[in-house]
This record gives sequence, C-alpha cells and structure tokens, in this order.
Amino acid sequence: MAGAIASAIYQHVSPSPGPPINGPDRSLLALLTRYSRTVSRGLIRRNAVYLTSIFAGAFAFEIAFDSTTNKIWDTMNRGRQWKDIKYQYVNKAEEEDDE
Repeated sequence: MAGAIASAIYQHVSPSPGPPINGPDRSLLALLTRYSRTVSRGLIRRNAVYLTSIFAGAFAFEIAFDSTTNKIWDTMNRGRQWKDIKYQYVNKAEEEDDE
C-alpha cells in the first residue's frame, strides 16, 4: 500500500522527460557532464580532499565577502568615519601643543 502511494506521488511530482536535446545545448550538456565528473573524481573521491576544498572555499568566500562589504560601507559612509576626519582633530591638537 505504501509503495503504491509513494510511486503515485513520485509520478505526479517528477518532471516529464521533455524533448530530446539537440544542437548547441547538447554540447553544453556534455561539457557540464564532463566537468561534474572531473570535480567528482578530483575533489569528492577522498574525504580529506573534499573537506580541505570545502574549508578553502569557505575561507576564500569569507575574505571576498568581508572585503566587499567593507568597501561598500566605506563608500556609503565617506566623510563620517574617524579615518576621514582624523586630520582635523590631529592638526588642532598639534597647534595647541605648539602654543
């Protein structure tokens, strides 16, 4: 009974096969298939290599994300941050010390 229900749900939810792929889409599909096999053989076959690639990718993403958000923040708040107005107060302090 449960198997019949599961197969009925699967048939209802599964996508139709659609028309056959010809032309440039077929070569793109072949390229993507070849690429996924290469990634599978090179990265996912061994657990240590797989985990190392995950950690390296996460580290690279973190660096890229942090630098991008810092640049956006600095652009949006230009003239309002200490590094932008520091010279005004440092010069005043030096002038007061000279007197």
